[in-house]
This record gives sequence, structure tokens and C-alpha cells, in this order.
Amino acid sequence: MPNSIKKRWRSIPFILFLILSIAMMATIAYFQWVFGVIFFVIMGVIVYYLLRYELNLYEEMEQYISTLSHRVKKVGDEALMEMPIGILLYNDEHQIEWSNHYLADVLNEETLIGRHLNTISDGMISLLKGESDHNKIILDGQIFHVHIKRDERLLYFFDITNQEEIERLYEEEKAVLAIIFLDNYDDVTQGMDDQTKSTINSKVISILNNWASKYGIFLKRTSSDRFIAVFNQLILTQLEKTKFDILDEVRELTTKQNVSLTLSIGIGSDSSNLPELGGLAQSSLELALGRGGDQVAIKSLNGKVKFYGGKTNPMEKRTRVRARVISHALREWVLASDKVFIMGHKAPDMDAIGAAIGILKVAEANNTEGYVVLNENDIDSGVQRLMAEVRLKGELWQRFISPEEALEIATDHSLLVVVDTHKPSMVIDQRLLNKLDNVVVVDHHRRGEEFIENPVMVYMEPYASSTSELVTELLEYQPKTLKIDMLESTALLAGIIVDTKSFTLRTGSRTFDAASYLRSHGADTVLVQRFLKEDLDQYIKRSKLIENSKIYKKGIAIAKAGADQTFGQVLIAQAADALLSMNNVIASFVISKRQDGKISISARSLGDVNVQIIMESLGGGGHLTNAATQIEGKTIDEVEQLLKDAIDDYLEGGKK
Repeated sequence: MPNSIKKRWRSIPFILFLILSIAMMATIAYFQWVFGVIFFVIMGVIVYYLLRYELNLYEEMEQYISTLSHRVKKVGDEALMEMPIGILLYNDEHQIEWSNHYLADVLNEETLIGRHLNTISDGMISLLKGESDHNKIILDGQIFHVHIKRDERLLYFFDITNQEEIERLYEEEKAVLAIIFLDNYDDVTQGMDDQTKSTINSKVISILNNWASKYGIFLKRTSSDRFIAVFNQLILTQLEKTKFDILDEVRELTTKQNVSLTLSIGIGSDSSNLPELGGLAQSSLELALGRGGDQVAIKSLNGKVKFYGGKTNPMEKRTRVRARVISHALREWVLASDKVFIMGHKAPDMDAIGAAIGILKVAEANNTEGYVVLNENDIDSGVQRLMAEVRLKGELWQRFISPEEALEIATDHSLLVVVDTHKPSMVIDQRLLNKLDNVVVVDHHRRGEEFIENPVMVYMEPYASSTSELVTELLEYQPKTLKIDMLESTALLAGIIVDTKSFTLRTGSRTFDAASYLRSHGADTVLVQRFLKEDLDQYIKRSKLIENSKIYKKGIAIAKAGADQTFGQVLIAQAADALLSMNNVIASFVISKRQDGKISISARSLGDVNVQIIMESLGGGGHLTNAATQIEGKTIDEVEQLLKDAIDDYLEGGKK
């Protein structure tokens, strides 16, 4: 108000009023001096009182401004020193030049002046240099957000302890949905009498109920082999710390009863939308079952998946009925296509080539053009020997084409069959994968997080020894006009022999059935041995690689190539196989740089160590007894340390 008054009395209209008044007074005095004198007296009185009034207003205004300035200064001083926000000034040497009382009180110090920033928090210098991912530090048990003004060398500390606590409680209380599945329940209990079945049921349910009660989980059985569990994120964290030991409890119980019954659990987390949680849980369960069961898969909203368990070899669960259904479904897709392209993984091995030739025969049996996509510059010596034999058969050889040729002749009505892999990053050419909408996946590896998007059909059986075995079974249910010659059946048999290490690993009764079928169609085991022969210099290189091996932990051997040495992927794998054959070695790992600059690790085990889980923690995958990974941007020594850390984590986790 005083400011507005001041402006009014100092305004131009008031000055004009005085000028006009004087002019009028002069005019009147000129014509009537008596009236002029009277008017002058009256105007003098008015001006006197107006001036006096204005002076009083000025004095009041000055007093008001003085009082307000004092109050503002006092409040500013008190706010700077007493408000619950830490304020700190530092110099170029990161020493504290000044801080308010609040920050000193937080640290229980009388004064912080003269101290180095590192003395109040170890992460302060990293934070100032921008090396920290966030601007949060902990001071005397309280969490502060630090606002930095580098030009002024000024720091503000905002206490966000309560906010962080609320966020933590919110995250911990988020709902988590799990679907628990009893693997192979119907098949296992089918031949049991009612008493035995009831005993197994009651013991398994008792274990699950005790587990649920221990952790505060709501558990509800929805069918004979399926349960729904509801809990929160805090409980999930506790379960992860135990590595889901409920899997071991159920497995050990059923093993004592001579029953191969295990659990698979699919968990959906990190979403407040219940239908979305249900979808994540179902997807996780399918992923766990696709990897062979007896494990837990946890999928969050961001798409990341974590796995626990899977420490045992999966029991053979596929049936001939399923093989027949898949074979007929594949035939329908082939008949509906104008061309069929078959593509394996990069640097294809005998299994990938053998399976590709088998699918080529499916296309041929159904009178559809078929082509195997192959990069001849990216095959090992064994496959080169096989391809040398293929070249002698002109009709078969003309069915092998390059990725560029495949891209050129592929149409919207073509079918792509991917064999021996399910990862887009592993196929020979992703351009062909992206171009064709109709994609079929045939693979024997445990399903990983990375998977080909929207395939029209998937035939994944981690219980099979090889993809060649799966394809051989599919061939048995194709039209009777199918004719497999000696070389084609030999290629399929070579795939089985390579992946089973001559029928010593991952070999089931169905493996021998497939081998028998191929032998009946002329598969030549002597020719297989010719394909698998190795060069003397390769043998020497492998021996030198093994020579550098050391026992890291009991029964676990690690071989590492020199920093300037490079070896092919096949030789690295062969070295791991050879190392595993040594006395008292239960698991082997071979580390070497490849020709493409990547550091490769090949891992093998006899089943006591799950090398798949160890390799998955390093970005790879595979099987329980046979796995691998490739790492970029690291040295040999750094990769070795990563491997040792992964092995330690696996062993400390109880081999789950």
C-alpha cells in the first residue's frame, strides 16, 4: 500500500495539478486581484496540508521498508542456518569452506570447516566428478539427494530418507504371482495304485504347504498337477536367497519313492497389473518347461528372466504321438509354401547340417522346393569333409545356397525352418529371418531368454540328444514315398554321434531308435568316422591348449590359451571334451580367443556340475553337461576371473 501511495503522490498528474492551479491563480489575480489573493491563500493551505500529508506518508513508508528489510534479512539468516536442508561450500581442493548448522548436526559435528569432502562420505568425490550413477549418499544412516552447483562450488543436501523408505515399502509390497507345476505328474502316477498315488500326493502337498506357511505365501491347488501362489516382492527376494530349495526338497522326496516327479515354477513380477502378472507367470512356466523342467523362471515387466534350479538332467517326456503330430503339422506348412529354406546356426556343426538335410528331405517328400542356407566360409573341417561328399551328388549339392541367393528367391509364401538353435543372434543370416513371416523352430537346446519372435510352430525337446534325432523321428511320419539315401542318413547319424560324443552323453532309448532307423536306410558309420577325423596339427594345438590346464576347485579344470593365441570354436570344444576325459575331472572349461576376436569359453561336465547355469550367467547357454559362451571387449585374464566368479557363485549357491 505505501508503495502505491508513493507512486500516486509523485505522479505526473499531481505535478500538472499544481501547475494548472498556479496558472489559474495568476489569471484570476490579473483580472481580480482580491479574488486572486483569496484563491492564493486557499491554495496555499491546501498545498501545505497535502505536502504535510505526503511527508507523513514518506516517513511511514520508510519505517515500513526498514522493518520489512530487517525481517527478511533475519528470516534469510535463520533459513540459511536452521532450515532442514544441508548447505555446503567447498574449494578447489575439495575442502569445506562453510556449511550450515543442519549439516553439521546430521554428522554430529560442531563444525565441518576445513575438512575434506571424503571425510563426510567416501563417494563425494566420485559424485562431484560425475562418476556415480546417482546423486544419493548416506550420511549417518540418513539418505540424502545431493544437488550440485559446480560453478559456485556449492552443494545442497536434501533428506530423502522417508521417501526412500516409502519407495522401498512400495517395491517390497508389490504382488507376485507364481504358477507351480508338477512335472510329468500324469505320466508318473498313471500306473500307480490309489494308495501309492495318495501317499505321493499328500507328501508333496505337505512339503508345499509347509514351504508356503514358512514364507507367508498364499497357495491354492487348481488341478492335479498345478498350483497358484500369491506373495510379494519381499518374499520373492527371500526365496531367491535360498535358490528355491523347495525344488530340491520335492526332488529328494520323490527320488526316495522311486518316482521321477519334480517341480517347475513360473513367476511373474514387477507389475501392478494382475492380468499382466498372470501372463508373465504363464510365460515363465512355459519357459521353465521348455528348458526341461525342475527349475524356476522369473520374468519381470522389463522382459528380463532369471533362472534357478535345472541342476538335473531332464527326464525324457516326449512321446511318439507328439513326434507324429509335429511331423504332420510340419508337412502342412511345407505343402502351403512355395519354397522351404532351412537354416542352422553360425559356424554350423554336424548336427545342424544333418538336421538341415533331414528337413530338406521333408520338403522333397512333399514336392516342395527346398534349400539349405549355408555360408561355406564359416564351417569347420568335419563339415567341410561332409560337404565334399555332398558336392559329388549334384542333385543334393544344388540345394545348398548362400544367404544372398536365399534372400533373392524368397517370397512372402516361403517357409523358413531354423534348426539347432532358437536364438535370432545365432542364425546364419538374420536378414532372411526378418524377411519371412512363416518360421518353424526345431531345436534340442534348453530354451533361453532370447527367442525367435512369433514362430508359426516350435518343436523344442531338451530331452533329445540332438536336433538330428528329432528330425529323424519327424522323417518316420512323412509320406511313404520318402527315400533317404546313404549320404543323407549318414549326415543325420553324424549329427547324433557328434552331439552324444559317440552315444556316451545325453543318450536315451529314442536316440538308439533313431540311429537304428538311419542304419536301416544305409547310414555308414565308417564314413562318419572319416568325417570326424582331425588333422595332426589340430591335435597338437589342442594338446598344447590342454597342457595349460589347472584344477581350480575340486574336480573343476580350467584351461586358458595365451593372450596372443587364437583357436577355432571346434578346437576349443574338443579341448574341453578331452579335458573332461581326464581322471578326477568332473567339469572342464576352456578359454581362448577366436579368429573373430571374441573370447570363447567351452564348458563340459559329467552331470555333477550344471555348466549351463554357469555359462548363462556369462551370457551363454547350452545343456547341463555341454555349454558355451562368447564374450567381447575383455581380455583372456578378465574372462578367466569372470568364469571363476561364476563358478564360485554357482558352488556357493548349492549347485542349484
